[in-house]
Amino acid sequence: MLAVNQNLSEAQLALLPTEEDVAFYEEHGWYISPKIIADEAIAEATVATERYHRGERDRPLSVSTGYSDWKPEDGYDVVRNNEFVSLQSEGLRQLALQPIIGAIAARLTRTTQIRLLDDQLVYKPPFSHNTKTAVGWHADHAYWATCSSQQLITAWIPFHDCDESRGPLVVIDKSHKWLGTENTRFFNNPDLEQMEEKLPKPGREIVKVPMTLKKGQVSFHHCWTIHGSYPNVSQNYRLALAVHLQDRDNSYQAFRNFEGKEIHIFDELICRKLPNGDPDFSDPHVFPVLWSELDR
Repeated sequence: MLAVNQNLSEAQLALLPTEEDVAFYEEHGWYISPKIIADEAIAEATVATERYHRGERDRPLSVSTGYSDWKPEDGYDVVRNNEFVSLQSEGLRQLALQPIIGAIAARLTRTTQIRLLDDQLVYKPPFSHNTKTAVGWHADHAYWATCSSQQLITAWIPFHDCDESRGPLVVIDKSHKWLGTENTRFFNNPDLEQMEEKLPKPGREIVKVPMTLKKGQVSFHHCWTIHGSYPNVSQNYRLALAVHLQDRDNSYQAFRNFEGKEIHIFDELICRKLPNGDPDFSDPHVFPVLWSELDR
């Protein structure tokens, strides 16, 4: 059992996954927490989102292109995807870096430290016949080829109750155990049924599990769990923050695709370098620690 973190209250400690919960995550590739985020924290993050969507930044990134960054000129009746928001907005940073999120992720992945890797703020407008708001099937690690760890994990935080009509995240049960998913990168293709035919699933039953959550709950999924999100068919917007997390052992690894082309991810451009010139995925300014086991 992991040691207790001094930033967690007794009430929060009672909310951490049990050994049975961890076994479920390891078998199924996903986990839904009880309510762990206070309404006040979500309210503050909502205000921060409104500022962010207006173009206000508390601190700019050192590189201004090469990542998803919706702007008002892109139109309002579209899916808005903004990455690395916790590095640019203090209000969103307060939500993304909550120690309870890191402690749960650490327990699920059986690690002693959880650091930020990336994040995505995704807004879906209310239902319109002219706008496709589904997010296509993908596995997160398929986009992170230069990460050495196979235990990366994502926390998904809706800013409100999210039933199936509002376009929740949906995972494919046990797909983190599948082989041949390294090219499952269909995030930008909203045709879930068509893309389902491209999944490496011979002989496998596809069991789709919507992450229907109450405000304050958080879902977690393994970096190889195939997931997407249903379209928003409600009359309300859908807003959520996906916080991508790395375990203590994750580090940079050089990677070439099947064509021999060297692959890189945006994170490498904004972090410091190690003495050998490799990106440092433990740079505290870019990859802050959410939770770490206390020394005893």
